[in-house]
Amino acid sequence: MADSPLLQRLEGLDARFDEIATLITDPSVIADQRRYVKLTKEYKSLENLLKTANHYRKLLTDIEQAKELLASESDEDLRAMAREEIEHDTALVPKVEEQIKLLLIPEDPEDSKNVVLEIRGGTGGDEAALFAGDLARMYTRYCESKGWTVQVSSYTEGAAGGYKEIIFSITGDNVYGTLKYESGVHRVQRVPVTETQGRVHTSAASVAVLPEAEPFDVHINEGEIRWDYFRSSGAGGQNVNKVNSGVRLRYMWTNPVTNEQQEILIECTETRDQPKNKERALARLRTFIYDHEHQKYMDDIASRRKTLVSTGDRSAKIRTYNFPQGRITDHRIGYTIYNLPAFMDGDIQDCIDHLIVAENAEKLKEAAL
Repeated sequence: MADSPLLQRLEGLDARFDEIATLITDPSVIADQRRYVKLTKEYKSLENLLKTANHYRKLLTDIEQAKELLASESDEDLRAMAREEIEHDTALVPKVEEQIKLLLIPEDPEDSKNVVLEIRGGTGGDEAALFAGDLARMYTRYCESKGWTVQVSSYTEGAAGGYKEIIFSITGDNVYGTLKYESGVHRVQRVPVTETQGRVHTSAASVAVLPEAEPFDVHINEGEIRWDYFRSSGAGGQNVNKVNSGVRLRYMWTNPVTNEQQEILIECTETRDQPKNKERALARLRTFIYDHEHQKYMDDIASRRKTLVSTGDRSAKIRTYNFPQGRITDHRIGYTIYNLPAFMDGDIQDCIDHLIVAENAEKLKEAAL
């Protein structure tokens, strides 16, 4: 057992786990939120890894002991029990080894974050806006099935329905780690409602999944933010058109790549409570800046992994929805299924699972595990 290459890779992790357990109870560490959050994530990751590693060690020990019993014992009942244990535990070993290998791959630090999901109609005019609306419904249904909270931050309706643009805030467990594979161009092939000749048209909508920034992830000089307040429009209620609950944020930001200044404009009318709208507008501002300032990080990850699954390239065509054939094809992994109605109703987990498996396979290959 001591010669196991996998166990050799786990050496020293117990000491690091004990060190972190002490650090996260230190008041000075707790006061440093950035460091504290980073350490607690590492603690949880190591806890899962060490738990699996202990299971692996026990399997190897039990197999050795069962083999010794088989070699020394003459009682046929005990020998039969030993053979059964060897067969059972030996079958489990490759599965547990695979779990350890995946846990040894460094987690994307973004995976546990909430997300801002942006959907925009692309080429195809009214049909693209309708498709963007279909995607918005698909993701809303999927998030609800996961128990996540979905809130619409802003939207612009299309002339014939759907959305030219819609932005969601999604909160829950491991949201970015699950939805990050959805960033890219989604293409639809179907007969538009406006088509009189019955011809199939191709339209597209783009999806961007952005990790939501925490307050300590980026620096914003709040004194330089200009706020405008206006009356929210909407149906019903005495509050509508009488209280300035809508907020508009203006902030001059220097792009770290081009070193040019640009004005960021964000509107928020999600609630009828002005302080809550201000808080959500600030969250979107942090996410916008964080996303742009960390794009270099994303590019570095993509070029280093050379993964076909989540490159961070939001202009890549990732999936086609063919309505006449009832077919969905994910071009990154050659995944094709013929349950389009259920898929558009939010049943997308199987596709995401295949994408996760494909990326993990690439990571394992790269790490030579």
